[in-house]
Amino acid sequence: MVKASKNLSLFQDFNPCEAVDPLFFESAAFEQGYSIIAGVDEAGRGPLAGPVVAAAVVLPSGITLPGIKDSKKMTEKARIKAFPDIINSAETIGIGVVSHSYIDEYNILKASLEAMKQAVENLDTLPEYLLVDGIFKIPMPLPQKCIKKGDQLSHSISASSIVAKVYRDRIMHSYHSIYPEYGFSDNKGYGTAKHLEALKKFGPCPVHRSTFRGVC
Repeated sequence: MVKASKNLSLFQDFNPCEAVDPLFFESAAFEQGYSIIAGVDEAGRGPLAGPVVAAAVVLPSGITLPGIKDSKKMTEKARIKAFPDIINSAETIGIGVVSHSYIDEYNILKASLEAMKQAVENLDTLPEYLLVDGIFKIPMPLPQKCIKKGDQLSHSISASSIVAKVYRDRIMHSYHSIYPEYGFSDNKGYGTAKHLEALKKFGPCPVHRSTFRGVC
């Protein structure tokens, strides 16, 4: 049973330099009475093509998985290896995918938060508390803590960053089979030199973000 109904003061005096324990935030939330805690992160804010993907991951209390860290600090091979370990160990995982067209109609921040919201809503069990990477809260009425560089500080967020990244990479691999001239299997939609050259030569394809610099 949750002891603090809103728990707005949780972590208010936290110093990021003190977070050497990857379960620091999870443990603090458990101590406040929250038993279902989800880490939430997204992948794909910067690319010129494809969707933004978010993942929400609820890990069993007190466990750490070997090799799990911020997905951006891992090789693609290491992320692929870690992915099934997270899938098999997590109590529940939710995925949210928001299209390039939504990104163009609104903006990438709103799209990222929408993807995170979808990921939380797609969990098998509604969490009691959210640990969110970044500085913006997810637009839903759940207690949550935004953590700058949370993918480096929270084990649950690290796990969600890996799931989101691998899932999005698979989407971009599938797009490569349709639009091979852009090299999506290698660049994942990011604006590499070869990708920009392809845009100049062929113009944008249907999954490019038309409002992004380099495309428009």
